[in-house]
Amino acid sequence: MFDIGFSELVVIGLVALIVIGPERLPRVARTGGALLGRLQRYVNDVKSEVRREMEIEDLKRFQSQITEQVHEVENSIHKELRAVEDVTNSALQAADTAPASATEVTAIASEPASDVPTPISKDDKPVTPA
Repeated sequence: MFDIGFSELVVIGLVALIVIGPERLPRVARTGGALLGRLQRYVNDVKSEVRREMEIEDLKRFQSQITEQVHEVENSIHKELRAVEDVTNSALQAADTAPASATEVTAIASEPASDVPTPISKDDKPVTPA
């Protein structure tokens, strides 16, 4: 705390011995030491409290950053899900219209073609499909 050397402590002790007297000096020294200890504990408590408050602020800032990132990820997931739903819905709508046209193609394919000539074997007899 203070930059006091040994020679300065000796001077302070001699002045205190002369001013206070040898009978009361030990009691004053104990009281002064106790007050100095209390002061140091108080300063340390204030330092630790300030440090804790700074850590709490850092943690709150970190929490808000994480919360923002979570919201961004949720939004991107929702966008991707909407895109997949759109693609799926359009595919389902296309599939709903496709079977009608497929049945028409199947019905047309199952009818005998009138303009297609009937195959003839080498003996000049018509070949019937099996």
